[in-house]
Amino acid sequence: MAQAIENLISIRSQNPDSGLLICAVVDVMMSWTGQIFNNFEIPTVGFFTSGACSAAMEYAMWKNHPEDLKTGEIRLLPGLPEDMALTELDLKTRPHRPPSPSPSAIGGAPLRPPGAPGGFPIPPGGIGPRKFGPPKPGDQPPWLEETQGSIALMINTCNILELPFMEYLANQIGKPVWGVGPLLPDQYWKSAGSIIHDHQFRANRRSNFTEDEVITWLDSKPRGSVLYVSFGTEVGPTIEEYQQIAHALEKSNRSFIWAIQLSSGRRGPPRPAGQAEAEECYFPHGLDERVGERGLIIHGWAPQLLILSHPSTGGFLSHCGWNSTTEAIGRGMPILAWPIRGDQFYNAQLIVKHLKVGYMICDDMSTMVKADVIVNGMERLLGDEDVKKRAAFLGAQFQNGFPLSSIDSLDAFSVFINHKTYLV
Repeated sequence: MAQAIENLISIRSQNPDSGLLICAVVDVMMSWTGQIFNNFEIPTVGFFTSGACSAAMEYAMWKNHPEDLKTGEIRLLPGLPEDMALTELDLKTRPHRPPSPSPSAIGGAPLRPPGAPGGFPIPPGGIGPRKFGPPKPGDQPPWLEETQGSIALMINTCNILELPFMEYLANQIGKPVWGVGPLLPDQYWKSAGSIIHDHQFRANRRSNFTEDEVITWLDSKPRGSVLYVSFGTEVGPTIEEYQQIAHALEKSNRSFIWAIQLSSGRRGPPRPAGQAEAEECYFPHGLDERVGERGLIIHGWAPQLLILSHPSTGGFLSHCGWNSTTEAIGRGMPILAWPIRGDQFYNAQLIVKHLKVGYMICDDMSTMVKADVIVNGMERLLGDEDVKKRAAFLGAQFQNGFPLSSIDSLDAFSVFINHKTYLV
């Protein structure tokens, strides 16, 4: 890939009709490309697909050494909102599980380069940072080294959600920081106030229910009565915890949609199509018969934006991945936070502590989450009118479409880059 990038830049630089490359926006996970652009004297801007709170919290915890927090102590993080103060429980996260050994593709060839941690490719030629995965609390954030040569940062967020965290980062690193998101499908912003149909831009996904069947089921439920349960495609609870979710949903009298990935309960990154089914993954066999019309169990892909935008949906039990978080908040959806790893824990703190539009599934996230705790969390979330009102108020701020602050940030980026180019 490195050679292909160099070839592309060389060809463009020799062709006056192709336009001059004046800047490269580089995902922080691809920071090794910065050396290539530097060779051509092209400035780079680091881009975060995740939010600003997670980056700011990683930086603040590195600076403030939280590892000596005592039981009952509340520690403020200078420069960040007071509601983000740390307690001992905030440090109780489950250890990062390395992915399962990589299976072989057809013919015995490995699916990713040998020695590539976490499923990420090793940078060509060994250049770039060698650390992979989320940092431990108090460690230097990997992105700090990865964006060292960047002239500015772009983050997939907006002022409505994370302005104080972007301001903190800008003050700490001494570079411009722009929120240019949330970068969601165009249909998301154009359909504010109405139901989104995922099939219009996410086609040919495997599922045991069609969108029409999901809508029909949701239409049969009272407004705000349904809990939507879904975790990420790469991370999720353990098989034992999936069993606890099944017990909780059966024990509760709440209506629910449970989206279960084909690889649920299996460790590691997603497998190629057809391979996940051959492995031991979790599915709650018989639960649909026991709960009847009260539950809809989707195996495979679920039309998440449709579900979150439907008026019958009243809450979201989520792993707090950044895309899912912004999709839910933009539709005024309260969140029951069950983070699994990395930035998800900081996203959960943003939801619960700062935005106050949800609850944690439990206080100590280093322990196994059991059925009674899940039922209590469901009841707390769906029964709290104040949280519902705050979530609705926050979601209403996105009703006019893509955030104006993010449009302004893109304009500011353009002015900044043009000024840099003029000075050169």
